[in-house]
Amino acid sequence: MRLKLLAAVCAFMALSLAAGTALAHFGMVIPSEAVVLDKGQAKIGLTICFAHPMEGEGMDMAKPQAFAVTDGENKADLLASLKETKVMGHKAWQAEYVITRPGVSQFYVIPEPYWEPAEDSYIQHVTKVVVPSFGEEEGWETPVGLPTEIVPLTRPFGNYAGNVFQGRVLVAGKPAPGVPVEVEFYNKDKAYEAPDDYLITQVVLTDDAGVFTYVAPWAGWWGFAALTEGPQKMQKDGADKAVEMGAVLWTKFLDPKRVKK
Repeated sequence: MRLKLLAAVCAFMALSLAAGTALAHFGMVIPSEAVVLDKGQAKIGLTICFAHPMEGEGMDMAKPQAFAVTDGENKADLLASLKETKVMGHKAWQAEYVITRPGVSQFYVIPEPYWEPAEDSYIQHVTKVVVPSFGEEEGWETPVGLPTEIVPLTRPFGNYAGNVFQGRVLVAGKPAPGVPVEVEFYNKDKAYEAPDDYLITQVVLTDDAGVFTYVAPWAGWWGFAALTEGPQKMQKDGADKAVEMGAVLWTKFLDPKRVKK
């Protein structure tokens, strides 16, 4: 009897530990400038990584399948510009890009699928960020045409913390209803601590039109990850495994500047 009780307790503890470490994953593309207002800001750095952003825990990221920028009319392949670096102590990537004319630049990354033993599946987060420059703001609502993506319905820049933010989730170009969208803050300096595990990752669902709504409670970079299962399986140790497809969008919310009197 004692052995059975001990085995049950150990199993419960193992399950509890597994549940406690099941943190949300986020592909990340974070530019050094959220907006480019003058030539002094035109050379921006871009950090590309895979992480648990609220907890500040990184994961090794293989070189992406694709890294590019589009302004709606032109597209530039930036894959060759990537340089290996470390973010949160793990393998990541960085690049520099010079914005030469007014426009809205959409940077996006298609990573190699990441095997996650805790979920018994692969994860592939198609990630983008939108950077406006020199006063131009047309085209931020234009889809890039990715396998899955979040198309913002709220302008994804120039927003105060506390503003309502909305986006539409597209899968294969069509609105995706009833999709969970995970939301996390990039806690780069670990300035915040979640009161409990449920507050590490916020979750909202898309409506019948594939639209989600969220209000960022404080300033900083916030990531939205809309999660669906990919149409194809991948092989792992001779077995078919599901691929979690994440449509990820990062956007920065700001506090107003206080006027000194």
